[in-house]
Amino acid sequence: MTGFRSGVLGKPVPMFPAENLRDWRGENVIDPDDDKIGDLEAVYVDTTTDEPAFATVRVGMIGRHRLVFVPLAGATVTPKAVRVRYEKKLVGAAPSIDMDGELEAGAEPAVFAHYGLPYQPGLTGARRLARR
Repeated sequence: MTGFRSGVLGKPVPMFPAENLRDWRGENVIDPDDDKIGDLEAVYVDTTTDEPAFATVRVGMIGRHRLVFVPLAGATVTPKAVRVRYEKKLVGAAPSIDMDGELEAGAEPAVFAHYGLPYQPGLTGARRLARR
């Protein structure tokens, strides 16, 4: 998987260059205990910094899949997965959208609140998150 870089003693280090976002699609997303949460579907960037902020992860059973949001802050990219800082149960209960849905601007605060993160709209009241 591209986007991986070895740190001290070969441990994965955070590295989320925006130009590699397409390379992450379909990769496993795992929690700190290495439990698989689901497959990475898309990355949402912060519109004020253009840096990756959240990912959508495909969860659920066949025919009942949905996309949940998980913050990328503190996440690491390994050769086989993206490891996020949040437990599978918390991510599974996060705000979600349909597989072909979009995050509505009015739903953004709930995504941040689910993880206890502060929310401020983007510049001039614009959306804070944009899909890439």
